[in-house]
Amino acid sequence: MGMEARDRNTMALAALRISVGMLFLIFGDYKVFDVEFIWRGGFQIWINRFLTDGAYPFMVPVLQKLVLPHATAIAFLVAYGELAIGLALVLGIFVRPAGICGLIYMLTLLFCSNYPGPQAAFWQYFGASLDHSVLALCFSAFVFGEADRAISIRSYWPMFVGRQETVSHLLFAGEKESEPEMN
Repeated sequence: MGMEARDRNTMALAALRISVGMLFLIFGDYKVFDVEFIWRGGFQIWINRFLTDGAYPFMVPVLQKLVLPHATAIAFLVAYGELAIGLALVLGIFVRPAGICGLIYMLTLLFCSNYPGPQAAFWQYFGASLDHSVLALCFSAFVFGEADRAISIRSYWPMFVGRQETVSHLLFAGEKESEPEMN
């Protein structure tokens, strides 16, 4: 693979990372800054909808016995988690940890909301889960790829560090340490 193709792939992965990050900033923003989701039962409404509309059978007891009794705390984690994932992806910092958290989150949502039923054909499981499985695949690419190589704080960090070194050289140029003379 030539350098030009590698650069295009790097930029494409960075564009995907930033796009998914923007989506998660939007998701997290309305959950964090609108009191409805965390404090007024918005999260519980979604969990109850998952229970009635199609959670995978193994997730039903988890939702009923673990998530609903601790709904406010988990809603807080979901809201701020989405915001943190979005910030990390947009800025290009902690991309792998954000990718791991996003992947786990998407798989959790997939199993909580996309059960097509026991009578469904095998392929229908994939069709029912497109809204979460596509994002899970994106997060997988962020975990296993180098999504922070371009358009990220990581990619610009050497310029910032280099500039600081240049400034420190200018500030301390006249203060050379005296070396012992050897005669």
